This record gives sequence, C-alpha cells and structure tokens, in this order.
Amino acid sequence: MTRTVMVRNLVAVAAITIVSVGLSGCDYWPPALQTEIEQLRAELQSVTAEKTQLQNQVTSFTKVKDDLQAQVDDLSRANRDKSAMINGLQNSLAAAQERLAKSAKVARPKTGAGKPSATVRQKASAKKKAPAKAVGAR
Repeated sequence: MTRTVMVRNLVAVAAITIVSVGLSGCDYWPPALQTEIEQLRAELQSVTAEKTQLQNQVTSFTKVKDDLQAQVDDLSRANRDKSAMINGLQNSLAAAQERLAKSAKVARPKTGAGKPSATVRQKASAKKKAPAKAVGAR
C-alpha cells in the first residue's frame, strides 16, 4: 500500500508539473531560433517600411492621375466647343457664299456695260504706273 501511495503521489506531482509547464509556457528559446526570430522581425520592419513607401507612391500617382484626367476632361470639353464653333462658322460661311453667289447672279444681268468700265480701269492703271517708274529711276 505504501508503494501504491508513493506511485500515486509521484504521478500527481508529474501531472501537476506537466500542467504548470504547459500553462506557463517555456521561457527557453534555442539561440538559432532566437536569431531566426530577430531576422524575421527585421525583415518585417523593412517590408513594412517598403509597404508604406509604396502606399505613398500609389497615393501620389493617384493624385497625378486625377489631375491629368481633369485636364483631359477640360480639353475634351474645349475640343467639343471648338468643333461646334467651327461647324457653326462653316455653316455661316456656306450661307454667306450662297448669298454672294445669288447676288452675283442677280448683278450680272444688270451690268451689261461692265466691259467699257474695265477698259477705263486698265487705262487709269497704266497712267498710274508711269509715274511710279519715274520715282523708281531717281
């Protein structure tokens, strides 16, 4: 009996020791494991810094993209406005040319004596050219 009591006490002490070590955790870390943990921590810090830098770059690129998109929108709007203006001017030019063509057609039959006035103009321009040559010869 004493032997069974001793075995029971030994089993109880072993169980309590195992439970207390299991609950409290092990404070001993092998040096290789500690070195690996420190390397991983340093790597984590460098990756975190790189992540922050990349996030800042993404933020700045997003801002530049938004600014450029706003410029594209403004230029597209201006292009549409200018195209509309050009179309309007082309339409008004075509209308003015049509009016000019109509007025020329109407004016041609009335001016049957237009040829003599053309010869008079030629004679007048010939008279004007002669003094101009004299001025150039001085």
